[in-house]
Amino acid sequence: MPGGVITRSNHPDALWPGVKAWFGKEYKTWSPIWSQIFSDMDSDKAYEKLIEATGFGLAQQKPEGQSIQYDSDFEGTVNILTHVVWALGYIVSREEIEDDLYAEVSKTRGKSLSFSIKTTIEQVHANVLNFGFTASAPYLGGDGVPLFSASHPTASGSQSNLLTAADFSETALEDGLKQIFQAKNARGLNINPTAEKLIVSTSDIFNATRVLESQLRTSTANNDINATRAMGMLPGGVVMSPYLTDLDAWFLKTNVPDGLVSLWRRRPGTLEKDNEFDTENAKAKSTVRFIAGWGDFRGVYGSAGAG
Repeated sequence: MPGGVITRSNHPDALWPGVKAWFGKEYKTWSPIWSQIFSDMDSDKAYEKLIEATGFGLAQQKPEGQSIQYDSDFEGTVNILTHVVWALGYIVSREEIEDDLYAEVSKTRGKSLSFSIKTTIEQVHANVLNFGFTASAPYLGGDGVPLFSASHPTASGSQSNLLTAADFSETALEDGLKQIFQAKNARGLNINPTAEKLIVSTSDIFNATRVLESQLRTSTANNDINATRAMGMLPGGVVMSPYLTDLDAWFLKTNVPDGLVSLWRRRPGTLEKDNEFDTENAKAKSTVRFIAGWGDFRGVYGSAGAG
């Protein structure tokens, strides 16, 4: 990775007139995607705990004249999310600043640094999904299994938020929605989650839009209605992320609270600048401190696709 002090030798052509244009810094950027998928929360601790409360089981039949059955609740899975600092900066010599003839080179470095920080934020959040099927540290949850697993341990036995390994299609989507309908709490009682958003890579966005927006079923000659659309499933629509690395993986975000979470200790701020007295070099930096992770695995379901 390039590093060190930016001197006049880094951009020798910037010392002489005659350059028609400098390109590579003025790209249009994506609007924030992570905030469409994760719950945005402030944090005031070095780490935060997201702990499952189990609730009670089913009521029991009470025989006449006999005592009722008593139950107790207790803690379930404990997810500990520890903040991480992400930082980047640059150093520029005084001579480079003095002799650079092109403001679009020197004065856009702050924008470039901001772009790098924003892209880092997006990638860190996307990696929660990218590595959600990885069964090794540090990608395991507090229950000892990956985010997407068929064996999340609970007080009532193993539960699953792992969808069938199938490429996205209307049939695969319906199968995923049916699996969500069967979700249970830690004590094995049926809950009522609904899928809010479909999350796909750039490879699936066109197919996903057809499946969600068509009045009739796609890729079939049958004159059947599009049941997903007719029933008002996925009211949040589809979110496309270019930061997903597995192009055939897809995900369903539900309305279960404290699923995918983004905890912020230090948000992006203004560019910090300083000068070194001895070298006369100028320094600039930007830092953030946050953690992206999950609490309740029922907040998101995932398929790794068929690949």
